[in-house]
Amino acid sequence: MNSIKSTMQITRTMEMISTARIHKALESAEEAEPYKDAITRMLANVAEAGFTTNEQPLLAQRSEEKHVLFILVASDKGLAGGFNIVQQRAVETEMRRLKARGIESSVITCGRKPTEYFTYRKMAPVMSFVGISSEPNQDEADRIASYAMRGYAKGEIDRVVLYYWHAKNRVEQTQVVEQLLPITKEQLTMPNKPREREALTKVEGRAYTDYAFDPSAEEVLGHLMPAYFRTVIFHALLDSAAAEHGARRRAMQSATDNAREVLGTLERTFNRVRQGSITTELNEIIGGASALEDN
Repeated sequence: MNSIKSTMQITRTMEMISTARIHKALESAEEAEPYKDAITRMLANVAEAGFTTNEQPLLAQRSEEKHVLFILVASDKGLAGGFNIVQQRAVETEMRRLKARGIESSVITCGRKPTEYFTYRKMAPVMSFVGISSEPNQDEADRIASYAMRGYAKGEIDRVVLYYWHAKNRVEQTQVVEQLLPITKEQLTMPNKPREREALTKVEGRAYTDYAFDPSAEEVLGHLMPAYFRTVIFHALLDSAAAEHGARRRAMQSATDNAREVLGTLERTFNRVRQGSITTELNEIIGGASALEDN
């Protein structure tokens, strides 16, 4: 009972810490959202006005897929329910499926847990970031984006897929699997309804035919795409940080509730045993007194 009380104090404290931190993390993600939405719509509009795949390496379509890069955003710490393991297993399953088809794959990990997971399984990440999952920075996003864009432009990478958790609010997180590259004309221009704070592929297209470009639309698009790519990754890092605190708060709340339930069961058992012991002692005293009276 004392051990469980001690554990319950720890889980309760962790729940309170996560509750305090999730507010700041959600604010950071929300503050980055307007810029992400603006550059996304700008890119979609420029692409609508002057789309070409001849001069833009990031828009080049592959006739054959040989190498896929996965970007996995998780956390440095555990005790967050399935926050890490669900994403890790999803990426590992996809990598093994591609290997069975003869397609190579690699992974960039953000967080100590996924880094250790893939390193232990002899699938060492080509790039990893640890110690900053709860407070990501722009430099991390820039390095990831530069690696992915450079590999894609050189033809060393044929597809880039991003995995992370989206924090819908303080208590709910949803898994996001987003293909970042290649980007097709249909993805840039199709008039879909916008998804929750996410992907260029789901942003409603708005074509403004009276735009005049100097330099050309293709060159403007070439400058916008890297900026968009870095922004999407950075926003995913911020979103994942908020989701991590939410997942840990929920996991610690569940652990605290379970500890309280187990403690209640043990207290009832303890009281029954103690009452049984007292009853036995009373019976022995009464029996001894009766024996003395008979003598």
